[in-house]
Amino acid sequence: MSATAPFKYQVTQPPHTIRNFRWVICGLLLYATTVNYMDRAVLGILEPTIAADLHWSDTEYGVISMVFQIGYAIMMPLAGRVIDSIGLRIGYALATLLWSISSLAHSLAGSGFQFGIARLGLGLGEAANFPACIKAVADWFPKRERAFATGIFNGGSNLGAILAPLLVPAVYAHFGWRAAFLFTGSLSFTFVVLWLIIYREPEKHPRLSAQELALIRSDQEGTSTDTVPYREVLEHRAAWAFLIGKFLTDPVWWFYLFWLPNFLHNAYHVELAHIGAPLITVYAASAVGSIGGGWLSSFLIEHGSPVQKARKVAMLVCALAVTAVIFVPEVSSSLWWTVALIGIAAAAHQGWSANLFTVASDNFPRAAVGSVVGLGGLGGAVGGALVQLSVGKWLDYSHGAYGPIFIICGCIYLVALLIIHLLLPKRRETATPSGFSPA
Repeated sequence: MSATAPFKYQVTQPPHTIRNFRWVICGLLLYATTVNYMDRAVLGILEPTIAADLHWSDTEYGVISMVFQIGYAIMMPLAGRVIDSIGLRIGYALATLLWSISSLAHSLAGSGFQFGIARLGLGLGEAANFPACIKAVADWFPKRERAFATGIFNGGSNLGAILAPLLVPAVYAHFGWRAAFLFTGSLSFTFVVLWLIIYREPEKHPRLSAQELALIRSDQEGTSTDTVPYREVLEHRAAWAFLIGKFLTDPVWWFYLFWLPNFLHNAYHVELAHIGAPLITVYAASAVGSIGGGWLSSFLIEHGSPVQKARKVAMLVCALAVTAVIFVPEVSSSLWWTVALIGIAAAAHQGWSANLFTVASDNFPRAAVGSVVGLGGLGGAVGGALVQLSVGKWLDYSHGAYGPIFIICGCIYLVALLIIHLLLPKRRETATPSGFSPA
């Protein structure tokens, strides 16, 4: 008996904690969002090449892109609900596995219909990414750090969009376009493994110190884990502010992601081998905007600004910066002036998005965050689906007139901010054991 005592002591001794472990979790979210966006960006980059092979029109490509967003829209509220119910660790892993398989399936497609099926599966799986990430931020970060943490992981959407045009043309040049889907799809499997190994809830994580857990929970009033009914969520103005904000502005980002390569190809004859530099420039600027927008509101909060006011000021700065894209038609003779204007607008969108996401975690208890983000994602995906089809039909009808599209993209954020300002309560709704305080 005495011979086995030291062994028992060693296996039951808790492992050493890691200082600032919450940022390790943030790094995982950044990686997941990066591979998520690589998977969804590949088709847009290869679209001129695949369209030539399969004889697509702009309308047909718009329909294929719309199918992705239909799947995204269908699953968004369900994904948030599932994540709230079964937890982040298993729910996020299953969703990532689905989008990985769907991404790989693109390599087998030989028609527009088959691409549509693969895109549907990709949308169904990828819908869980942002509900999962926002819930993780709400679980792992105090309120004053959430916008900054959101800006960091949301920067993965830009990093993925940077890496895709950097790597996809190289894979295509050596192995063909089907191999490009195999390459990006396989990367998502690595996240599934890392997530299952590393992630646990804060209260159960052996690497998290008691001091850091106390910091994380220091300004979180609500600790209930009960699922909150959608009916109850939708009774609050903050939910509608978030949903409408996503409905109006998410389609702009989808437009950049799915149509920017097409625009550069048609307007400036930028071929696949040379598409990387313009796209990388746009999305590198977006990465800076994502982190900068989150930092701005966090900075204002640290210096005494009320939370809601800090979010709105940061969103106003971003909405004004987005208007740069209106002037794209005025610099049509210069590729790099065009890239600069779109880069400013894309960066401002990501700063806007980092703050818009915090509307969910600022105004709702942690048990409801995934559901709220899912509803917002539904709104964004429905708006995106409508825009994808409309853009395709408009471009076929107008023979490639992008000018009116850029004008709408530049103005819609100010409209969205006005609506959000009118809907958001002057004081933050406070979580109670039953869910919410009165709106």
